[in-house]
Amino acid sequence: MVLRADHVAGAGFVAFGVLIFALSGDLPSGQLSMPGAGFLPKLIAGLTIVLGLALFARARESAPFSQLGWSDANHAALVVAIAAGAIALYTVLGFIITLTLMMIALLVIIERRHAVRATIYSLGVVLLTYVSFIYLLRTPLPYGPFGF
Repeated sequence: MVLRADHVAGAGFVAFGVLIFALSGDLPSGQLSMPGAGFLPKLIAGLTIVLGLALFARARESAPFSQLGWSDANHAALVVAIAAGAIALYTVLGFIITLTLMMIALLVIIERRHAVRATIYSLGVVLLTYVSFIYLLRTPLPYGPFGF
């Protein structure tokens, strides 16, 4: 059997779904009429596993894994590093500051966009998202050291 790209990706999605199930196992699922905190993670994990198995089953249509190019590995590593930094700072700096810094970093460092335009765009997107979550969805978001 030739190891193909979709074999690896499908197995990765299945493993990720199983990990999410394991980590959300102690969260209450609730009932369909009143879902608990574990309902959505378990639902998404189940879908991830099913779709990962489907991807694995149809892997013969993808390219062999040995022929994949790794030219985007540095790009992917930068995206992962910026996202990991944002995750680490999210509860410390709050929603607005962390997400603005993350978007600016993604746009300026990775996409090589103009810094002033990237900052204006990032602030606009983050503030619109903040207003949507706070006022429309009535969802609390973490505040930073400056009270916002």
